[in-house]
Amino acid sequence: MPDNHGMSDSVELAARETPTIGFVSLGCPKALTDSELILTQLSAEGYRTAKSFAGADLVIVNTCGFIDDAVKESLDTIGEALAENGRVIVTGCLGAKAGEGGGNLVRQVHPKVLAVTGPHATQEVMDAVHTHVPKPHDPFVDLVPPQGIKLTPRHYAYLKISEGCNHRCTFCIIPSMRGDLVSRPVGDVLSEARALFESGVKELLVVSQDTSAYGVDVKYRTGFFDGRPVKTRMVDLCEQLALLAEPFGAWVRLHYVYPYPHVDELMPLMSSGRVLPYLDVPFQHAHPEVLKRMKRPASGERNLERLAVWRRACPELVVRSTFIAGFPGETEAEFETLLEFIREAGIDRAGCFAYSPVRGASANELPGAVPEAIREQRRARFMQAAESVSAERLKRRVGATMQVLVDHAPMLGRKGGTGRSYADAPEIDGTVRLLPPAKASTQIRVGEFVRARIVAAQGHDLVAEAL
Repeated sequence: MPDNHGMSDSVELAARETPTIGFVSLGCPKALTDSELILTQLSAEGYRTAKSFAGADLVIVNTCGFIDDAVKESLDTIGEALAENGRVIVTGCLGAKAGEGGGNLVRQVHPKVLAVTGPHATQEVMDAVHTHVPKPHDPFVDLVPPQGIKLTPRHYAYLKISEGCNHRCTFCIIPSMRGDLVSRPVGDVLSEARALFESGVKELLVVSQDTSAYGVDVKYRTGFFDGRPVKTRMVDLCEQLALLAEPFGAWVRLHYVYPYPHVDELMPLMSSGRVLPYLDVPFQHAHPEVLKRMKRPASGERNLERLAVWRRACPELVVRSTFIAGFPGETEAEFETLLEFIREAGIDRAGCFAYSPVRGASANELPGAVPEAIREQRRARFMQAAESVSAERLKRRVGATMQVLVDHAPMLGRKGGTGRSYADAPEIDGTVRLLPPAKASTQIRVGEFVRARIVAAQGHDLVAEAL
């Protein structure tokens, strides 16, 4: 008879000997996909993820360095990890940021960190991990699911199609941290998308610094997927993603889309529903002089024309955007132009930042700094106008029947749940609150679609009855 007690001891001993890595991911969805790549590689090599800093053999902090609040959060998290664990590797955008005198900011503030890398540096991070916590054993592919390790719920995932950016916006330091645009091979992107759909993902969120520019760096060269030629170009990529999503009834959602003319070519895909009629477009402002100081492409007038073209081709289109209030030199008249744009453009979902000086950004040298109190006041005025527009557009949904992807439904939805329509990206837009079903037999499951009738609009959200 086997000694079960001895087997149990062996399993416990193996578990204790398996190195554990603590992990914190801060920042945007693009940073999240970097974290997923690192976690996938750690899992493939047999490392386990720790639930706390104190119990780990080492801690990795993936940082954000875009605005001052994000820098502070990242530095505070690194300090917390050092205090509780002492063995910390730093990666991400803050890792590429210079401090006083040109040295590395992270090392200046936290000299005891073991290693510092910039963003999209999976191999450099793994090299540092191997140096301080050797691999437990040779990797086996079956330790990792085909789609890799994901930090999002099972039913949606981010798909990063490129790194870096060719723009040199004066308020932004991302190119200095992430470099110029580098598009991923189209075959690799589509292979990852297929694996995600096959794993149960019902919503694929396409992200990058500039989704519209996909393929510019390689002159839209032809790649291959399943032996078929596919151009490295946004519209061609979206057509292929739509084909992959169709058998699974899944959604494809586009983020960070600059309003270039070729975006017009997406409208047939959106009007047919093969790609969600939703665009996340970072307009930032509307007045031509402010946009010039920001070094942004296009102008407010051209953006209004582009929106009109899109909505004529796809009446169901939902547009979300972000804006900056109080940019250096912004006059009251220029700010009023921004408010007029919001109303005229009918932006469905809008966010706004009061301008915040970012160390290393050229906007800091511009004349006409706007006092902080006025920046905050303008942000509040902008959000009041934007929320009024959004609320008016949401009211039009009442009485409609919409497809809703369920995000939360305790007890199979007996007491209702929450989900999102095609108009709502996770974590940044509103939700659809699902009322308890009229029939006791109706079940609402997380990660599945339900048809729902919209019965009310409340703030940023909708209320609906599952059918």
